[in-house]
Amino acid sequence: MRTTANVEQHQAWNGHEGAHWAQHQDRWDAVNAGFDEPLLTAAAVGAGDHVLDIGCGAGSTTRLAARRAGHGSALGLDLSAPMLARARESARQEKVANVEFEQADAQTHPLDPAAFDAAISRFGVMFFADPVAAFANIARALRPGGRLAFVCSAAAERNEWLQAMAALGAHLPTGGFGTPGGPGMFSLADSGRVREVLAAAGFTGIAVAGVEAYGTWGSGAEEVADFLLDSGPGRHLTGQVGPVDRERARADLVAVLRGHERDGAVRLRSAAWLVTAHRPG
Repeated sequence: MRTTANVEQHQAWNGHEGAHWAQHQDRWDAVNAGFDEPLLTAAAVGAGDHVLDIGCGAGSTTRLAARRAGHGSALGLDLSAPMLARARESARQEKVANVEFEQADAQTHPLDPAAFDAAISRFGVMFFADPVAAFANIARALRPGGRLAFVCSAAAERNEWLQAMAALGAHLPTGGFGTPGGPGMFSLADSGRVREVLAAAGFTGIAVAGVEAYGTWGSGAEEVADFLLDSGPGRHLTGQVGPVDRERARADLVAVLRGHERDGAVRLRSAAWLVTAHRPG
């Protein structure tokens, strides 16, 4: 892998966080799949297109874009070696031949100029150390008139999974959890900030629309609580307290999640911005 400007993110996504996502690819896809159709429709991916997927993770959206592109191709970029290994294996198993994956930092990676018709991302663009520089690099990789479409996390109070975690404040240090800032999950939660960043990076025709989707997090409150507490945000919080507080937090989280059990599944609403823009052409 070439030099990365996002050292902390590189360490996180090549450590427990990346391994957790790779191991639980199917579950994370079930959580986020409701955003796939709006994203790909907004990107207008068509037969013959060459698509760049930024922060592709385990490659679900990359493979979907490759199928839509038909005789075109899709390239997925991500910092995480464990997630990319899972992406390549899934592409092999699904026999998606017009897709490639590369471990790279989209902020600094020397992408071929004007090589792509569209750039997409599902929750992969919030982690740049310098978002203006990153989006400028992506813009250079698009042909004139090329399309950008991505989904990023919106306000924390509209995301039910985050509200469930925030409810554990009596036992965990949740102060500031979900507050906009960067780089991180909510670095682009302010729609005005999104517009400023993209305009500074050279994009035009910028549009930001709210979109919500319910994701399936698991089959029951107990196992979903364990899954959430073992994720990156969960481990960050529980690692700061002792075993008694961890158990109390888990019990409270299970109680909150009970209210979201329906027909053998825990479903939680996620809220995001669906952002579109163009490289001037």
